[in-house]
Amino acid sequence: MKRLRQAGKIVVGIGIALWTLLPVYNMILIALDDDAAEYSGNIFPSEPSFESFQVIWTQDYWYLEHFWHQFGNSCFIGFTTMVLTVLIGSLASFALGRMRLRFGWVLGNAALLTYALPASFLAIPFVHIMQRYGLSDSLWSVIAAEVMFATPYAILIFQQYGRLIPLELDDAARVDGASPGQMYLRIYVPLMAPALVAVGTYALLLAWNEYLYQFLLLSSTKSMTVAVALDQFFDSDEAPWNYMMATAIVYSLPPIATYYALRRYMVAGLTMGGVKG
Repeated sequence: MKRLRQAGKIVVGIGIALWTLLPVYNMILIALDDDAAEYSGNIFPSEPSFESFQVIWTQDYWYLEHFWHQFGNSCFIGFTTMVLTVLIGSLASFALGRMRLRFGWVLGNAALLTYALPASFLAIPFVHIMQRYGLSDSLWSVIAAEVMFATPYAILIFQQYGRLIPLELDDAARVDGASPGQMYLRIYVPLMAPALVAVGTYALLLAWNEYLYQFLLLSSTKSMTVAVALDQFFDSDEAPWNYMMATAIVYSLPPIATYYALRRYMVAGLTMGGVKG
């Protein structure tokens, strides 16, 4: 019976792995195909070619002639959203949870009411507001939207994680003459490092994968992101599938690299952080 359970777990694990990796493999397979007009459908390309990646590097295709500029726009939106979400969320949770504000829990829970309405319902009003403030076709308008949607979740996670930090540390810091700013920088932020990394990664992926607001708010080629530019491929009568998949692979590299660069902080223990502090 034990062996059957073990075999069942292995089969389920293999199935999940195949289900997860098959789309990625299909992307790589199409990207390595040498035919830009159609996909051959082979399990493995008979003559693998890196031409599509070379075309991206040299921007030698009219849909990709501004690729690296648009890639930079995507990076700016993603990483700025990550930094602002972590900064605003941590400051808000510090004020609500550590400064012992009256009815602070009400303010913290009220932020979650923003999730009562789907993000798509708020798109048109948000676009109208950005036009009124002269921020249409601006990267900052997209950043404002992404931070608005990511911050309530960040506050919730930070508040839950912050409860694990003893308030006695704050009292001891006050006795030693520490200001609220010093308490935030020297006690709260170091001990909250795993939560900061987790929320920052979430905010980055949210902004990186978002399409609706980028499509509505960004109209010019100069301000366009890769997520919006990829949609242009579907306007072609003969879609260059290998260029599309190669672009998608390159576009997915920054969040993957960010995750693997920061993942060790996500498993850091609270006690170890306290000892290091």
